[in-house]
Formats: sequence, structure tokens, C-alpha cells
Amino acid sequence: MREKTLKFLGLMRKAMALEPGENSSGEAVRGGKGKLLLLASDASPNARKRAESYTAARSCLLLELPFTKAELGGALGMGDCSMAAVTELGFANALVKRLAELEPARYGGTAEEVARRFSKAERRRRETVKERNKWNGKRRTNG
Repeated sequence: MREKTLKFLGLMRKAMALEPGENSSGEAVRGGKGKLLLLASDASPNARKRAESYTAARSCLLLELPFTKAELGGALGMGDCSMAAVTELGFANALVKRLAELEPARYGGTAEEVARRFSKAERRRRETVKERNKWNGKRRTNG
């Protein structure tokens, strides 16, 4: 399951739903695009401090991964990587579900929080589509 989770991280990068590296992930979180900030298990104390400061006053969650910098970097197709920001809430939800399957005690609470945020965002998106259809005079028969 660990290998599948690492491959999923690589897929997220190919889908442009992940900003790897300290600088780009920090910019994504500060800019409001980052939904989940991932931190390698062996990240330096300075990197941890920076990650905490990035997420302090924002609605971005900080999550320590069970992978080392080398494993995370290898999955993302780069050298060592201690930090990455997930920019798509759907991918964040799927990733945290996978991590909760690996270690339910450690990631269960975070999985619930991300799932709650995802369902709220989906509900808002559906309401916006309904309003837009109402403005344009379109009718939806199935939902």
C-alpha cells in the first residue's frame, strides 16, 4: 500500500495538483491555492518551522507523511524533497484516505477533516451550478 500511495503522489504531480519543494509549496499555501501541506518524516527542524508558519493563519492543513525525503522526492521525480503542497481538494481527500488506510490512528482525524472540507466544497460547487442554470433558464431533470 505504501508503494501505491507513493505512485499516487507522482500521479498528482503529473496532474499539476501538487507543488513540490519548499519555495513553490510555500508560495501555493500563502497564495491560497494550497489545501494540504505535506511534510516528509525526516524533514529538518527549520523546514518544520517554515511549514508551520506557512499554515499558521491559513485554512491549509499540515500533514507529516510516513515517507522520508528521499522516498518523497523519488515519487515526484526529483531529488530529496521535504515539503509539497496539494492544490486540489479532491486529490487531497483521496491521498489522506489512502494514508488513513495505512495508519488509521495517525491519519483518521485528518481524513475526516479533509473529507468534511471536500464535501462542503462540492456542495458549494453544485449550488453554484444550479444558480447558473437558473440564471440561464436551463432545467436539470436529474439532480
